Amino acid sequence: MSEMMGEEIKRWTARRNSALVLEIIQGKTTVAAASRQFDLNPTEIENWVEYGKRGVAQHGTASSQQPGREADCRQSFQSAKGQRLE
Repeated sequence: MSEMMGEEIKRWTARRNSALVLEIIQGKTTVAAASRQFDLNPTEIENWVEYGKRGVAQHGTASSQQPGREADCRQSFQSAKGQRLE
C-alpha cells in the first residue's frame, strides 16, 4: 500500500481502502496519520477498519460483496493478524 500511496489518490477504490485498513491493523500507520496524509475524516477511516474487522469475524472475508476477492482478503487479514482464519 505504501507504494500505491505515493501517487495522488483521486478516488478511494475498495483495493486502496482495504490496503489502508491492513496497514492500520498491522500497525504500519495510525488512523490519525492516515487522516492527515490523505485528508480524510478520521471517523470515516475508523468505520472502514471496523467494517473490515466485522466482516472477517462474521464471514472470514473483508467483504462478502466481492466474491472474487474473498481469498485475497482472507490471506491479507491472516497475514495481518498472524493467524489462520477458517
